[in-house]
Amino acid sequence: VDSVIAQQISGRAAQTISDRLHVLVGNFTPQGLAEADPSQIQQCGLSQRKVGYIQGIAREVASGALDLEALRHAPDEELIRKLSALNGIGVWTAEMLMIFSLCRPDVLSWGDLGIRRGMALLYGDRELTRERFERRRKRYSPYGSVVSLYLWLIAGMEEALAVKLPRG
Repeated sequence: VDSVIAQQISGRAAQTISDRLHVLVGNFTPQGLAEADPSQIQQCGLSQRKVGYIQGIAREVASGALDLEALRHAPDEELIRKLSALNGIGVWTAEMLMIFSLCRPDVLSWGDLGIRRGMALLYGDRELTRERFERRRKRYSPYGSVVSLYLWLIAGMEEALAVKLPRG
């Protein structure tokens, strides 16, 4: 739910919306989210489309069609395939869930701009091709998730260094 909320918005905005949704429905449970009034969920700051995604996913879990415990133990490729088949969850969202919720050790996402930017900076690439990315991903394995954290840091450092500091 939090991953869908956070898509395409700032972390601070996502946290505010998540907090409002918790006030509305309490703990996020599949049943509670599936049965909540869509217009009330939307008033928490979500688009009608995201409300539909969240409630659709909640219904899949509540009905047993999506078994989260089985997914927890599924191989990475199967997990990505099953999650990205749901409306509102793409490959990138599935990969972020794998890193931050499931603590999978070897996730390096081509779909993440920060990771690609960090890798290009690290190696001095003007253009990072998918082929070059995949070669490096294999080199980093089985520690892709740790490498992801460092690449995000490198990408963030570029932005921080671009800020002009006052002299004196």
